[in-house]
Amino acid sequence: MTDEPTRLIFVKFGGSLITDKTARFAVRHQVLTRLAQELAEAMAHVPELRVVVGHGSGSFGHLVARETGYRREHGFPSARALAHVGDAAARLNAVVRAALLAAGVPAVSVPPSASGTGSRGELYTLAVEPYERLLAWGGVPLTYGDVVMAPEGGTVVSTETIFRFLAPKLRPVRILLLGDVAGVYTSDPHTPSEACSPALIPTITPATWTAARSGLAGARGADVTGGMAAKVNEMVALVRALPGLEVLVASGLEPGMLRRALLGHRVTGTWIRGAEST
Repeated sequence: MTDEPTRLIFVKFGGSLITDKTARFAVRHQVLTRLAQELAEAMAHVPELRVVVGHGSGSFGHLVARETGYRREHGFPSARALAHVGDAAARLNAVVRAALLAAGVPAVSVPPSASGTGSRGELYTLAVEPYERLLAWGGVPLTYGDVVMAPEGGTVVSTETIFRFLAPKLRPVRILLLGDVAGVYTSDPHTPSEACSPALIPTITPATWTAARSGLAGARGADVTGGMAAKVNEMVALVRALPGLEVLVASGLEPGMLRRALLGHRVTGTWIRGAEST
């Protein structure tokens, strides 16, 4: 980890961070406002910094997907169900976009549902040119976990899946995944016990991932994309495929953490890398 600012960074605001996933359509406005301000500050400090922002669906899309009977293996039971989930995801996106714009971040929404296709949570096609053009112009593409067309009648793709599709084409040097915990733990940090005390895993590599994932849980509240284990699995596959890429899983609840991470300063969290490094 160097102290040099990087050229292109992907940032995810996790659904557990910007919403209360145990309640319906509950936005954590103070957290979202602060994150937007930190992003704006980092971009002002390093004008050449380019960022793609994505966000989870939290208590919006995930909750509605569960209510409508969506199943990853079978898709949506009807076009109406797909439409309602897409609407819920877009509602949260509008809130995130408004917060970014209010902070001075030139965010433009790029909804995956407009061009994406896939199946069973995987993404097969997605228009990349809008991202490329926005970045070249100094804009901030804003994407999110969304519905896309699929042979089984539509599927839900996570932000990590979208990042995994975009990364080989846009070549970020770092991906920041911000949630409501300080990183990846040996067991669920939300439910510690005397028999099993959660410990932060400082580094995960493809070689250590099989052992590390055994203690990982799913997600609190509604989550139809697999929780922490699925998210880390996506990123392990990505760092394996793209040498030099590093991923940070960290808490966005810590004030100033996003700004420091964007500027290349050391922060606490779990680093996912292609190999052990010092």
